[in-house]
Amino acid sequence: QVQLVESGGGLVQAGGSLRLSCAASGRTFSRDAMGWFRQAPGKEREFVAAISWSIGKTYYADYQDSVKGRFTISRDNAKNTVYLQMNSLKPEDTAVYYCAAGRRYTTTMIEEYDYWGQGTQVTVSS
Repeated sequence: QVQLVESGGGLVQAGGSLRLSCAASGRTFSRDAMGWFRQAPGKEREFVAAISWSIGKTYYADYQDSVKGRFTISRDNAKNTVYLQMNSLKPEDTAVYYCAAGRRYTTTMIEEYDYWGQGTQVTVSS
């Protein structure tokens, strides 16, 4: 089992920044990939970014109006914590942000992530 706890969400004005944290505990060695997803009201959960614990490589969503270039995922292995630095926030970034643990950091598929945190709300005002 892997336990994940997100923190760092809140209310921010458009153009501002937030840093989300995801603290992992338990059998973290069993899952190499850590991903961030988000779900806006009335929308499906979508992939944001992922990182490999072991090699530190990252993978970002690349769809239209995605977060690439504005968000940065990183990890601190000593603290078993993954971060999502979010800059130049837009109102459309408003969502509940979830971290998740899986086996492959290159996948965007929700089904391939086995463990999920409870989510943290990010609200961007215009």
